[in-house]
Amino acid sequence: MVGKRYSRQRELIYQAVCGSKEHPTAEMVYQWLKHANPNLSLGTVYRNLNLLAEEGVLIRMPFPVERYDAEVRPHSHFRCKRCGRVFDLEVPYDAQIDVQAAQVKGFQIESHDLTFTGFCPDCQGVTDNGQKRTIE
Repeated sequence: MVGKRYSRQRELIYQAVCGSKEHPTAEMVYQWLKHANPNLSLGTVYRNLNLLAEEGVLIRMPFPVERYDAEVRPHSHFRCKRCGRVFDLEVPYDAQIDVQAAQVKGFQIESHDLTFTGFCPDCQGVTDNGQKRTIE
């Protein structure tokens, strides 16, 4: 059972996110599930993803289009500026950053999110219009 309140649809949505390394959007999850679940609505997917994030079993990632991650342990991400895909980065979590940030203004820090941006291997060397990028 996933989360505090079980429903078949919520379980399907959670399993779809868990089965993906793509950090899917709600729209992606909906597209994956709608054919086998014709009564599923995009609104239901959004509501359940947000509920699962509130319960702490998913992470809501506030990129220009929200994405969701079933890996809830602290970890870093990389977002490609060209294709928009999001990848996990296995960079060790540095709790010392939390301590340093807390000392700046006396904040109580619980954790931090670290996201790197740039171009993924598939998009390196290609411009937005498909032309070869020149690296200076």
